[in-house]
Amino acid sequence: MRTPLGALIIVVIMLLLDAYVFQAIKTVSHSASPKARAIIFFIYWIISALAVAGFLIFVFTGSDFLPKKVRTYLFATVIGLFLAQFIAIVFFLVDDVRRVIQWVAGKLLFRNTEGEVITEDGISRSIFLSWLGLAAGSTLFGSLIYGFSNKYNYQVKRLSLKFDNLPEAFKGLKIVHFSDVHAGSFTNKKAVIHGVEKIMAENADLIIFSGDLVNDKTSEMKDYMDVFNKVKAPMGVYSTFGNHDYGDYTHWPQDGITKEQNLKNLERVHKDMGWRLMMDEHVALEKNGQQIGLIGIQNWSAKARFPRYGNMAKAYAGAEKYPFKILISHDPSHWDAQVRPEYADVDLTLSGHTHGMQFGVEIPGFKWSPVQYIYKEWDGLYEEGKQKLYVNPGFGFIGYPGRVGILPEITVIELV
Repeated sequence: MRTPLGALIIVVIMLLLDAYVFQAIKTVSHSASPKARAIIFFIYWIISALAVAGFLIFVFTGSDFLPKKVRTYLFATVIGLFLAQFIAIVFFLVDDVRRVIQWVAGKLLFRNTEGEVITEDGISRSIFLSWLGLAAGSTLFGSLIYGFSNKYNYQVKRLSLKFDNLPEAFKGLKIVHFSDVHAGSFTNKKAVIHGVEKIMAENADLIIFSGDLVNDKTSEMKDYMDVFNKVKAPMGVYSTFGNHDYGDYTHWPQDGITKEQNLKNLERVHKDMGWRLMMDEHVALEKNGQQIGLIGIQNWSAKARFPRYGNMAKAYAGAEKYPFKILISHDPSHWDAQVRPEYADVDLTLSGHTHGMQFGVEIPGFKWSPVQYIYKEWDGLYEEGKQKLYVNPGFGFIGYPGRVGILPEITVIELV
């Protein structure tokens, strides 16, 4: 929304939120000295003004106006403040509903014999709910700021998956699965190199990348070709496209390159790195005279807002002869929508896409993220009958330059 009218509407909304939250600020600072209150109010409105200014800078300037890193953090901070205010006002609205009910009850119930109201007209705000709302909003904002430091905090997660129909030669096969690099978001090459070194330190037999190498443009990989071309394995590195790889979320042409050419360039990037890009096809993996099938499909989503380029029938045709099959499919909604009901002999599906929304809680015995209200399978291992799905929460990040709770992951899978 880059039009002046659209920007004005958003600025008005931001200022209304500021004014509403300010009422709670006044309530909790009521007992402070006049000087302290003046300082608190001044700081609050300075922060609000900077947030509005940051929004306007982001909307009305080009990507080259500020350094990429500054622009990314500016956007994330403004959005973080908005979300923090939104969380806080939930508590304030509860308080205001209470006040309205109490006021109406006072008007209707507490009258003298002449019908005159004998209660006070004003009902003060709850200091407790005001503090609670401010604490909730501040906690969220603080968590988002803290999350900036986690975006390159790569975690290696290990699991063993048992399949009764796995050929003997493939028992103990070690697979490294990673997803969602989003090279256009990176600002620290040294940190990314460290993540790739973690991948290579596993000495996997097979490496699988399940899509979204870039945010939009192939050129985002220019500075990272010499990093990801180090990703190699004895049985090969196999990859597929995710929804961002097609360039659907930006305007074309850019720098004289069309959308179609951009996609061809990205295919070339995979090839130049030594990765086998799977475009609705399958290959046989052979070991000691035995074979399993590896199927790779272009992005296929059951969610209307994401593209469906993949052709599972084309990718699968001829793979039925293999006793064990692995599918690479970027979007995990594909599993429930088509893989399980139509391809019951696909044993293991490897996906990414959700990022775990880069925000949530993951502790032993409990895992939560807002993305679970959109995606049934969003992070980790899922099983239905003999079929398994693993959703990797991503190697990189996009939009918000950080992670809270749901950290970037390198998955190490051993087939047993």
